[in-house]
Amino acid sequence: MKKTLVTIFLLFSVFSLSYADAVIINQFVVKENPFAKDEIAIVAVDTAGNIKEGISGVFTFSVNGFTEALKFDKGTAFYRHKIEKSSFVYVRHSNDAGTHSILYYVYRHDSKLSPIKISWMLLVAIPVALVLLGYMFKRFIIIAIIIFCIFLYFNHSNGLSIPTFFQSIIDGLKGIFAGG
Repeated sequence: MKKTLVTIFLLFSVFSLSYADAVIINQFVVKENPFAKDEIAIVAVDTAGNIKEGISGVFTFSVNGFTEALKFDKGTAFYRHKIEKSSFVYVRHSNDAGTHSILYYVYRHDSKLSPIKISWMLLVAIPVALVLLGYMFKRFIIIAIIIFCIFLYFNHSNGLSIPTFFQSIIDGLKGIFAGG
């Protein structure tokens, strides 16, 4: 009886130690796809920016509001939609650790794509600075309104809608208060 109990205990101990941690993506970056023209790749990275090559499998991402099942292989997944002109790309991923999102401006030039990360703080700073300048200098109000309209038109014409604008800011604030 003692041998059976010891054997069961040892087997239970071995099985409990053999479970692997869940593979999750907490940080990612958007890069130009080196294998396809006018496409981007989403790369899982660690906090230092190094590619997490242990990430493989299918993960659900939302790209500009459309849900995509992206297949990661060695930490990289390819977003198979052509980017015809410079535009904003808002990428979100939800997992057990929370929701992670990043806003990029993908600048297209000379048949190359250059993703530029846009901080949510910049999205808040530009309108706030225009309001403050208009408040401080009464003669600047008309110019501030014109610059603000140009800012809104630029965002809208390049694919950044008002809901995405505010969602990016809200996700940034959640990241601050969640400690990430």
